[in-house]
Amino acid sequence: MIDVLELRLHPEAYAEENMLPLISKKTGISPKRITNWEICRRSIDARKKPVQYVLKIKVWVDEEAKEEPTFDPKLQSVANGPEIHIVGMGPCGLFAALNAVANGYKPIIWERGKAVRDRRRDLAQLTKQGILNPESNYCFGEGGAGTFSDGKLYTRSTKRGKIENILQMLVYFGAPSDILVDAHPHIGTNKLPKIIANIRQCLIDCGAEIHFNSKITNIRKQGSQLEALEVNGTYWISCKKLLLATGHSARDIFRMIHKMGLTLAQKPLAVGVRIEHPQVLIDSIQYHSSAERPLNLPPASYNWSRNVQERGVHSFCMCPGGIICPAATSEGEVVVNGWSPSKRNGPFANSGIVVQITGQDITPKSDSPLLLMEWQAALEAKAYQAGGGNFFAPGQRLGDFLSKRISNNLPECSYLPGIDSAPLHELLPPFIYSPLATALRQIGKRMKGYISNEAVVVGVESRTSSPVKIPRDPYSRMHPECEGLYPCGEGAGYAGGIMSAAIDGWNTAQVACVPVEY
Repeated sequence: MIDVLELRLHPEAYAEENMLPLISKKTGISPKRITNWEICRRSIDARKKPVQYVLKIKVWVDEEAKEEPTFDPKLQSVANGPEIHIVGMGPCGLFAALNAVANGYKPIIWERGKAVRDRRRDLAQLTKQGILNPESNYCFGEGGAGTFSDGKLYTRSTKRGKIENILQMLVYFGAPSDILVDAHPHIGTNKLPKIIANIRQCLIDCGAEIHFNSKITNIRKQGSQLEALEVNGTYWISCKKLLLATGHSARDIFRMIHKMGLTLAQKPLAVGVRIEHPQVLIDSIQYHSSAERPLNLPPASYNWSRNVQERGVHSFCMCPGGIICPAATSEGEVVVNGWSPSKRNGPFANSGIVVQITGQDITPKSDSPLLLMEWQAALEAKAYQAGGGNFFAPGQRLGDFLSKRISNNLPECSYLPGIDSAPLHELLPPFIYSPLATALRQIGKRMKGYISNEAVVVGVESRTSSPVKIPRDPYSRMHPECEGLYPCGEGAGYAGGIMSAAIDGWNTAQVACVPVEY
């Protein structure tokens, strides 16, 4: 076997029937001697013309390919196992539960929102009628925020083995096997719900308990030991081990922990806007083509970062062929996010463009660990007012945004509640607007055509990560002031996206659940 062969292909040549002759030509080995081949990594190099597929391929010569062992998640019956409670059923909570089951523990999951299928009806009411369910929306409910916000599976984490384990798990539960080889794997909002429902059913079959419409409203401890949970403000459940995986938008949880007197900390945040272009424009920029997108290439994406005025400015959650969605969790606020279906075949491309901020930027100054969270909530309330109510978002043509003028009219936009012309350049504070505008002008020089009045700026993109950090011991992973409380995932400040949240949930459960043998 040739361990790994790199093959660079023009997109039009990328077809299965072309692979064997190309491998033969690259290696100088007769096609008759090549008994099998397999793509183990796939990416696109669009830095310059010609755009190329870059493939890492295993090739078998004069020998049969050895079958890879079938992936085994090592799940077991845990109906009578020791209990571990998990609050939150996003990727962090779900993969913590899977690892708990693998180690012989019975997960008892408390989810404030609804099952994934029922969430769809609440999202439809929000986008079409402006009716928000504060417990079931784009952020809350089975699968967490990632379920209906795209399903991007790449991460900056260097824990390669853990990444592959999470991807294998997702394929086991129904994700396409392409995610095992793509450099930037993506499932799509239309396919994720079925995968999440499969994980839930597996957990139930193993003996786990899952409680929907069950919000944790208080936590009680005896001395430094966790003792009990209050559910929906009505009853208490005895609890000695709790994985807190509530996501970055559970402000009530942060306030509850702060009220308990447990230490919290401010966490730097990235805040800005979401910018939407016609997808054909992004295709032409990224693929260096004035015509239609080249054959066999997917809708183009982009990713950039700049350091401006001693602040990081970067693109975030770029969604080719995608939709801007309303990610509010309370009445009277506007928050935007984005997602793409699996085919990424919509007419628009959108991306968050955000600026890094810290508590030092906020006035009046405060040492409160909730400072950035409360400032974030106030900005979202201003965005709601600027949009005119009913979850309409404030919008501005990109050229007008940079020129600080209100747009007389707005282009078509995928944000379904609707957008209303507003001065986003005034809504954003100067410490965000100034570096954001400077970075956009810099990017416009590199990505010719990006600065266009065909593009619309929609605000605000403010839920990129948690504005609060819940401290934990690096070894026990417990809060240093509450034995048995395990903060994890995005909400606790230890992850940023589906993959990193899943890895953190998995790793935290590994520490919390000493393996049980039956």
